[in-house]
Amino acid sequence: MKKKLKEIPDFKNEAEERAFWHTHDSTEYIDWDNTQVAIFPNLKPTTRTISLRLSGSMLNKIRLIANKRDVPYQSLIKMFLSERIDEELKA
Repeated sequence: MKKKLKEIPDFKNEAEERAFWHTHDSTEYIDWDNTQVAIFPNLKPTTRTISLRLSGSMLNKIRLIANKRDVPYQSLIKMFLSERIDEELKA
């Protein structure tokens, strides 16, 4: 026998919704057995601008490598950081 689900209320804002779900059990509102995985392929992660001081020679070397790989130097820096972070997390 299927359980009758409660109706999800309308929320004025995200903070109100967050407070609601913090104090309520979602299984009373959502039938998790009939859910599907959602894929959002066009979403881009939010980024933050930071200031990073590099020596001129290091920046020139990065730009040279980026030019050889035909990628923007800032993208190359992000690739290098991502690879190193993955290595550190595996250790």
